[in-house]
Amino acid sequence: MSVSGADIDFALDLFAPLGGLTTRKMMGGLCLYRDGTIFAILHSDASLWLKGAGDMAARMESEGWERWVYTRDTGQSAAMPYWRLPDAALESPDEACQLARDALACL
Repeated sequence: MSVSGADIDFALDLFAPLGGLTTRKMMGGLCLYRDGTIFAILHSDASLWLKGAGDMAARMESEGWERWVYTRDTGQSAAMPYWRLPDAALESPDEACQLARDALACL
């Protein structure tokens, strides 16, 4: 399954105020970049995940954001440095863009 055009349009509209956005399709999803730096992933299920590092990763953890974890072929779980964007941010480009700016500042 891959991301739909409508989902891509939604993500680009949500983060449009950031400016400098580009995308790249990968493994059924879509990577979002600002000025060449990846900051978010749109999964094929239409969920949006922000990349976290340093203080932002700690903030995401402390605020209870869901972390992207997958199961490898070996059965072991692996955590990726991405956290699901909170529902409130999905309804507010201002909030989504501020969270993205905060994340980008730590990358």
